[in-house]
Amino acid sequence: MQNILTFFFLVFSIININSQELNCKVTINSAQVQGSNRQVFKTLERSLSEFVNQTQWTKKEVNLEERINCAMNIIVTSRDNNSFEASIQVQSTRPIFGSTYDSPILNIRDENFSFTYNEFDPIIYNKNSFDSNLISTIVFYTHIILGADADTFKKYGGEVYLKEAQNVMLQAQQSGIQSWQNVVGKQNRYLLIDNFLSPKLKNYRNILYDYHRKGFDTFYKDEKSAKQIIENNLISLESIFNKTVGNYLIRLFLDAKSNEIVGVYSGGVKTNKLSNVTKILRKISPNNNSKWSKLD
Repeated sequence: MQNILTFFFLVFSIININSQELNCKVTINSAQVQGSNRQVFKTLERSLSEFVNQTQWTKKEVNLEERINCAMNIIVTSRDNNSFEASIQVQSTRPIFGSTYDSPILNIRDENFSFTYNEFDPIIYNKNSFDSNLISTIVFYTHIILGADADTFKKYGGEVYLKEAQNVMLQAQQSGIQSWQNVVGKQNRYLLIDNFLSPKLKNYRNILYDYHRKGFDTFYKDEKSAKQIIENNLISLESIFNKTVGNYLIRLFLDAKSNEIVGVYSGGVKTNKLSNVTKILRKISPNNNSKWSKLD
């Protein structure tokens, strides 16, 4: 009996230590597609969920409670046999130290996601080739999730994962699909990873780290100091505002953070730089002015 208990303890320990890095909810929304055969969507949803959650993407040892909570929602708009037109929304959060709050890190909506899929096609990733837009897109955003999350815990901690996302992009460029190409003015997958790894935009990743690790993670012990650090980093967003066409990183940050920023200043300790923060937010993200008005 003791040997049996020891065996199960060892098995549980191995599973717990070597569990995969993501806790990702993958959904396929096919409500817009005509027809009665829905099984292909259920099969695809299950296959992608198993692929994302059961693949070990890094060399890190990750406990179950350390997995990144995230979601990929694929909205299929049309189908022609095994060809699909869709969009994909990618979201992720990270826990804040000393609280039960999960801070949103990513909230990306990619409107141009066409792919081919035959039911029961294997979902296999080969890092040295482009096999399908479906697999490349899922793997690309998986590494964006890993990279952005790691950058919030350690300065430039996501470098290896972002480099892997870049490799996915470079392999996928041979497909000719526009989302992987350098198209001026297009906020696509190429621009996303290019901006993340651009030396002239490196301050964005400093902001990711300082905003979360030095700001939010210290909120529980010194609210005023934490708010001041958060403010300084929001002000720093202005430094990258004019350095790239389309300001994709500004949009990336505020698509995830706008509601959180309003929440930070909905009560509690008052700070000195809030009017300056509001002015800058109005400048760099006018589409959110209805939210920034709540900061006044």
